[in-house]
Amino acid sequence: MGRITRRTFTLAAAGSTAGFLTLRQAQAGSDTSGPTDGGGGGTADAGGPAGRAVARDGMRGMWISTVGNLDWPARAGLSAAEARQALSGLLDEAVRFSLNSVFLQVRPTADAFWPSPHEPWSQWLTGTQGKDPGWDPLDFAVREAHDRGLELHAWFNPYRIALHEDPSRLAAEHPARRHPEWAVPYGGRLYFNPGIPDVRRHVQTAMLHAVERYPVDGVHFDDYFYPYPVEGETFDDDDAFARWGGEFTDRADWRRENVNLLVEEMGRQVREVRPKAAFGVSPFGIWRNRGSDPEGSDTSGLQTYDDLYADTRRWVREGWLDYVLPQVYWHIGHEAADYAELVPWWSRVAEGTGVRLYIGEALYKVGDPAQPAAWQEPAELSRHLTLCRDHPQVAGQVFFSATTVAADPLGAMTRVFEDHYR
Repeated sequence: MGRITRRTFTLAAAGSTAGFLTLRQAQAGSDTSGPTDGGGGGTADAGGPAGRAVARDGMRGMWISTVGNLDWPARAGLSAAEARQALSGLLDEAVRFSLNSVFLQVRPTADAFWPSPHEPWSQWLTGTQGKDPGWDPLDFAVREAHDRGLELHAWFNPYRIALHEDPSRLAAEHPARRHPEWAVPYGGRLYFNPGIPDVRRHVQTAMLHAVERYPVDGVHFDDYFYPYPVEGETFDDDDAFARWGGEFTDRADWRRENVNLLVEEMGRQVREVRPKAAFGVSPFGIWRNRGSDPEGSDTSGLQTYDDLYADTRRWVREGWLDYVLPQVYWHIGHEAADYAELVPWWSRVAEGTGVRLYIGEALYKVGDPAQPAAWQEPAELSRHLTLCRDHPQVAGQVFFSATTVAADPLGAMTRVFEDHYR
């Protein structure tokens, strides 16, 4: 079988950095004024319309990616009115297809889509990191989503700093400028070093500020923890391992423990700050291959446990998450990572844990001529949902991503709506 890896692609954007690692692309072969709420619960309980819809129908969601202006805003520098109108349009598309939740990326590169005292305003809003856009996008998004009966899950990237390696290009007040020892260049990008305890405390504090300030329905991490491997490069955490490695003799085990601490502590803090908000993670779809671990899936590809130091199965078994949302971005019958193999595998992991299982769906592949024949078939995604019906642990799906939902390639989202959501 061919090995599943990540791939890069370039995004040309006028006046902005071109080229970034996509949030979710995996192939074979080779995210008004003033806060809306100062604390308490969101609307994800049975008393709110969005919460009732999810409880009744299961998760029907879509990701709204902001990094690289992938989904929204379409380009940096839009006026507040233009950006509001565009986001409202995406939320309307979610309603059109009978979705009930959106996952909005609000901290894509250690920056913020709300006025944060911990990190600068996002460059993806104005084109200049640290420049105040003159309005509060997260507040607007929460209000508009709730007005439509949609849940709004705040999507954060814990460790990614920049899609380049040059700290001097960051805003002067950026924490990676104030603490250069926290940053590690790797693969043409900058990352926080997960092995430094002050880093973990910082990223948790930065994210929790939004959770405290806004009535979000969920707190969401995607698949980025330690960076995806880049051939010929080494993630330089020698000093951190020497200082904070403790009794660990195996660096891989130490790295996994660093991520475990982030996830366990963040889940606990979210429940303390906003008890009704759901905390979940959307990992790359393969925990471990059976060739590496007899309890792994019958797949051949990159492994979150070994390559990203993310023991995603443990997080489910320990109950640190409210839900897990693996990115099962392959078609039924895929030789190296069969959708029909991975959904049952994740169902067995979730069974009996109390952790809800949602499946991430690769809508962006539909109609892409670079993809296999299965993705040229409008009914492929609908078949995914039909297969999931045979696994009661599966409590819904989330589609990547919002602009593709709106585009409805080959009528695939219409087919999903007609077959499953009408």
